[in-house]
Amino acid sequence: MKMCVAHKLFLVILTAAGLAVVSSALIMQWSLGRGFLKYVNAVEKTGISRLANLLEERYHNEQSWDSLRQHPGQWRRLIAEALPESAPPGEGGDADEPPRHGHEGDRDKPLPPRMVRHFNQRLFLLDADRRVLISHVEVPADNTATPLLYRGRVVGYLGLLPRTNISDAPQQRFLREQKLAFALVAGVVVLLAAILSLILTRRMTQPLSLLAQATHQLAAGTFSVRVPVTSHDELGQLARDFNSLALALEKSELTRRQWVADISHELRTPLAILRGELEALQDGIRQPGQDMFHSLHNEVLRLGRLVDDLYQVSLSDVGALTYRKTELDLADVLQEAVAVYRPRFMSKGISLELDLPARPAAEVFGDPERLHQLFGNLLDNALKYTDNGGRLLITLRQQEGILAVDFQDSAPGVSQGELESLFERLYRVESSRNRATGGAGLGLTICRNVVEAHGGNITAQSSPLGGVWIRIELPVARS
Repeated sequence: MKMCVAHKLFLVILTAAGLAVVSSALIMQWSLGRGFLKYVNAVEKTGISRLANLLEERYHNEQSWDSLRQHPGQWRRLIAEALPESAPPGEGGDADEPPRHGHEGDRDKPLPPRMVRHFNQRLFLLDADRRVLISHVEVPADNTATPLLYRGRVVGYLGLLPRTNISDAPQQRFLREQKLAFALVAGVVVLLAAILSLILTRRMTQPLSLLAQATHQLAAGTFSVRVPVTSHDELGQLARDFNSLALALEKSELTRRQWVADISHELRTPLAILRGELEALQDGIRQPGQDMFHSLHNEVLRLGRLVDDLYQVSLSDVGALTYRKTELDLADVLQEAVAVYRPRFMSKGISLELDLPARPAAEVFGDPERLHQLFGNLLDNALKYTDNGGRLLITLRQQEGILAVDFQDSAPGVSQGELESLFERLYRVESSRNRATGGAGLGLTICRNVVEAHGGNITAQSSPLGGVWIRIELPVARS
């Protein structure tokens, strides 16, 4: 069974949190036990100092340790005086020797009850030469005994072996309660971590789930699908990028469908005319003649121009058009193109004006053939869509690292909404600029591709002369 991302993320977060909490609880329990044992040993050492004072006083009175070694009851009584609450019943001394309670001030600061169980069993007394005088345990050679002094010289050593474990029931109960509290806290923290992990996992994976579903729909061809953007983090950016991708694919699909429909429509008209003329000849409705052949020839030429334009657009779209660039004078290319079209403009009564700078402009790095094609398409476009008796003004100017070429013609004009679509494939304004002129709506598309291949920019706006203003900006060649 495959685990989803939500379950994996939940388990990872919960496992990390659980390991951290359990490790912390174990370390705290270990530290508590070790620290409590150190505390007990430190408390017992305070009794050593009081007992050492009693032993020094006794040595001052007797000048030896013989009585303590010969009478164990006296040793136990000294321990009881130093630690009055440490001696359990029966360990206070001999039955016939009630314990003496000297040094009443020591009774004001007794140790906690039963904190020094078996205290006397771990005590040992050594003479000045570190020989054992009193001991119930084997004294290690590296012991840290407290020196007993008499008139500035060492007369013995008093030592206590530290505890290695907690054996008293109250102390063990205290440790158990603390460890249980640690375990309870760890369990509560793990439970809270699980709840927070579940909430965080759902919050993080819900956008991913929506993205996965939307991706499936997008792969199936539903380009209108969108995902909600609910955050400003990486997931939100991913959602925005997905929506942008879906929008681009939707527009691309609409463009493709429109492209196919427009091509089919453009091809249908000349083919239908050719088919009608040929069928009329076959049926004998029309007889072969000059007019018939001229009509068929025009339709074939129109069909050929359309196919050639489509081929040019497809080549420029994929970057397959060959460009042989060199540094050239843009004014020369512009003059050559205008010279070719000037007779046609004159025959239609359109004034063609070319305004070039007095001083030679900077050169551009481009392909003269493609630039000639660019200017030819723009001149042909102006020739087709400018009314008789109109005007076309072409200017060339140099501006801060670019050369700007402006084509401004007279009426008819184009609305602002239509200006933004002039460079789209097969787009034509359905007014005076229509199919009757013979254009397929691909000339400006080819112009845009040629300009972009030269690193420039081409735009369209309304002309002050009443028609369309096409501006071309090409970068100046860096010498």
